Amino acid sequence: MSIQYILEIIGTFAFAISGALSVKDQKHQDWFGASFTAFLCSIGGGTMRDVLLDSYPLVWISDITILYAIIAGILTTFIFYKYLIGLRRTLFLFDTFGIALFTIVGTEKALHLGVRPEIAAIMGVFTAIMGGVVRDMMNNEIPIIYRKEVYATACLAGAVSYLVLDRAGAERNVAFIAASLVIIAIRILAVRYEWSVPRFFR
Repeated sequence: MSIQYILEIIGTFAFAISGALSVKDQKHQDWFGASFTAFLCSIGGGTMRDVLLDSYPLVWISDITILYAIIAGILTTFIFYKYLIGLRRTLFLFDTFGIALFTIVGTEKALHLGVRPEIAAIMGVFTAIMGGVVRDMMNNEIPIIYRKEVYATACLAGAVSYLVLDRAGAERNVAFIAASLVIIAIRILAVRYEWSVPRFFR
């Protein structure tokens, strides 16, 4: 298996945990609600990307390992819930790790399907953020892309970094990991120093 595929599975697992943990403050915290939110959080972005790029069958339908990764994330959350919920910024960390991996996975897949680099970057951002948007909507919260914190912008920076490294001839795995780290670093620094994207309306 390629490192890209391994990281995609890890990203799916991380997003499943993020989705399952997100229902902790909801009135109804049953198995179905947590599992359904985890599932949508994990596959929402990739599904939108594949539909827009006319890529069928959808990735989670053609690869059963994706489903197993989601189930593993749900079970991990259930078993280690008290430990995970006690960790500071656990949801943030899993979400950040997930968007970093999914951004680059989405960008790379779009490139392989023959679209222009600009479109590939957009597809990478869609892959990363739409799962979180669906998760927030399921929990009746304002989607994270409409909040003050840096989110989609970090994904776009990572996608552009990957495209630049790829065009420069960097080895695939090096470009993949380096671009993912760009996203993670921006997200962590943005939260640490309260960075935000400039307001559109002043």
